[in-house]
Amino acid sequence: MRAIRRVLSGDDVIQLAVRLGLLALLVIWTFVLIRSFVPILAWSGVLAVAFYPAFKSLAEVLGERPRTAATILTIINLAIVIGPATWLGMSAVEGVRQLAGDLSTGNLVLPSPPEQIKGWRFVGPQIFEIWSRASSNLGAVLREIAPYLKPLASTMLTLAGSAGVGTLKFLLSVLIAGFFLPFGPQLIASGRRLLSLVVHEQSEHLLDVAAATIRAVAQGVIGVAIVQALLAGIGFKLAGIPSAGFLAFGVMLLTIVQIGAIIILLPVIIWIWMENDFKTALPLTVFFLLVGVLDNMLKPLVMGRGLTTPTLVIVIGVIGGTLAHGVVGLFIGPIVLSVAWELIVAWMRKDEVELELERKADP
Repeated sequence: MRAIRRVLSGDDVIQLAVRLGLLALLVIWTFVLIRSFVPILAWSGVLAVAFYPAFKSLAEVLGERPRTAATILTIINLAIVIGPATWLGMSAVEGVRQLAGDLSTGNLVLPSPPEQIKGWRFVGPQIFEIWSRASSNLGAVLREIAPYLKPLASTMLTLAGSAGVGTLKFLLSVLIAGFFLPFGPQLIASGRRLLSLVVHEQSEHLLDVAAATIRAVAQGVIGVAIVQALLAGIGFKLAGIPSAGFLAFGVMLLTIVQIGAIIILLPVIIWIWMENDFKTALPLTVFFLLVGVLDNMLKPLVMGRGLTTPTLVIVIGVIGGTLAHGVVGLFIGPIVLSVAWELIVAWMRKDEVELELERKADP
């Protein structure tokens, strides 16, 4: 103890404090400079990890040309983002703005039931009466609570206003992910070395868990939700549904949080049968039913086994990511929290196994 006090006395203590202070200043300053780019880099990393198996296979098909394969994947991703994804996003923004305007002015009402419902056999009059009462009662309630909904409307308008910036972040993320792909082995090695500084013995295992979780959530949760929303949006447009983009965005959100799109698709199907003839309503109904069960068919194919992330973790990730980083955070949040959850579970499970082995080894 005396030796330590002697080493850390006098000028050495001052120098150590100065060095630690400068190091802390450097870390804080670095974080301030890159803080705005953290969501972009995080989403770029997610895209790179999710598409790396496809990139590797494409590079092999092209005769070990990683840069060409990365360029092709980047162009495909940009076409998806610039085309249908942008259309879906802008349509959803318009729907959010309209809904926020109705909340601010107190004009949000439940429409009255169409007269055609009365003609339905057996259940038509009962449904018409229940719908009429709900429309009048809910309208009165909404008018009373309209002043309290104005803060929510402001939040929705702020989120809609950031959609343009979110689109640019998506484009930058796709470009950066394409740059990451050819350097996959080097980045994996760097991540392994960085992780070994924290958990030396489990670095290899935890890195594999993190990569598997990113691919499972990005492809099985986020990817399936986007595909389902795009197909639903196309169907909404073909059916002439008002606010098609906003409803498609709702389909994507409900699918991500594991609730399911049937909450939106079922009323849409009912509306289609009220507004269209049999020849038009039947194929649209079949299409929407297929879209509704698409996640149940695709998730087992693209998600890896053994993923134990609870739905609550994904929901918190969606809400927290959106509040923290806007539209991009909607996708980053559940992935980051899922990775953190799986790493903690794997870490604890490994420690439990090691403790059990030590107990058995003791006489």
